Amino acid sequence: MKIVVVGANHAGTACINTMLDNYKGNEVVVFDSNVGKELENVQYVKLFQNAQEVIDKLNVNKSIEKVAVVGAGYIGVELAEAFKRWGKEVYLVDAAEGCLSTYYDKLFREKMDAQLKEHGVKLEYGQLVKEIQGNGKVEKIITNKGEFPADMVVLCAGFRPNTDLGKDKLELFKNGAYVVDRTQKTSLDDVYAIGDCATVYDNSIGGTNYIALATNAVRSGIVAAHNVCGTKLESIGVQGSNGISIFGLNMVSTGLTFEKAEKLGIEVLETTFHDLQKPEFMEHNNEEVYIRIVYRKDNRKIIGAQIASKYDISMAMHVFSLAIQEGVTIDRFKLLDILFLPHFNKPYNYITMAALGAK
Repeated sequence: MKIVVVGANHAGTACINTMLDNYKGNEVVVFDSNVGKELENVQYVKLFQNAQEVIDKLNVNKSIEKVAVVGAGYIGVELAEAFKRWGKEVYLVDAAEGCLSTYYDKLFREKMDAQLKEHGVKLEYGQLVKEIQGNGKVEKIITNKGEFPADMVVLCAGFRPNTDLGKDKLELFKNGAYVVDRTQKTSLDDVYAIGDCATVYDNSIGGTNYIALATNAVRSGIVAAHNVCGTKLESIGVQGSNGISIFGLNMVSTGLTFEKAEKLGIEVLETTFHDLQKPEFMEHNNEEVYIRIVYRKDNRKIIGAQIASKYDISMAMHVFSLAIQEGVTIDRFKLLDILFLPHFNKPYNYITMAALGAK
């Protein structure tokens, strides 16, 4: 059998490797491409390869001092931190009034904004980029509220699914992504879509959604590879679990935020709690932890969670991802059997305390 894979990023690589490792004898053909730029030092960054281009330019061109990062999502915020660590003057520009609006409620976004400000990142929110100007290479960026000089502009906002190849023949989602079933099959037999060009089944809303994350992309590639090669395998759905760590502030989330749920018309409640990670007598490496759990008002099932701390609390989010996947209610967490050791946590820690505070 001859199989053609178009695109070799996270999803494509996972798909190709799954085929080659498990289904010998198939002919796998791979097509991939890159996009060019107009002005010198205007960079599009979404992949590791894109970031490597930026690093190479910074190593070669020491005159690059002012960097404007357009887009305050995960990639933009991480790049803002990276450029500051390189000693650059950094502007973070976004049309929204804060960073990371897709994954966090205002309480958590404000903590990240404060962290960025504390480390010298200039936050230029509520601004639309109108034009990037320069003579051969970029010199300044123009927004609807003003302008500022830039030796490099990094664009990482508003990526749309790359679906031009099949847009006239395959069913598309509202944002232009290919609509797929749980085997990654499109509306046309023998055509599968994976990664950021395809939809996912979102357990937090119980339906089709678009969530562009590397983890989702890799899983979609594995699922598609098995189905293409004859082994029936369905996705169990996703929650959009994610995390970020900026200048030592760690934030993780899964499912819907309270704000997003309300926008979708879902009646929800939330419980928010903050405490120290460990008992008060543990004087070293004992940081504050903030947690919010979002749950449906009708059946009390958890559909989202967010945690922030300078302590590494990332692993705690996996239990909430599983809770959303399996339809667990907030009340099941109130007497959850969790371990206790002063080196790790409190006997009634922030997870159970937040649940106990649920209305």
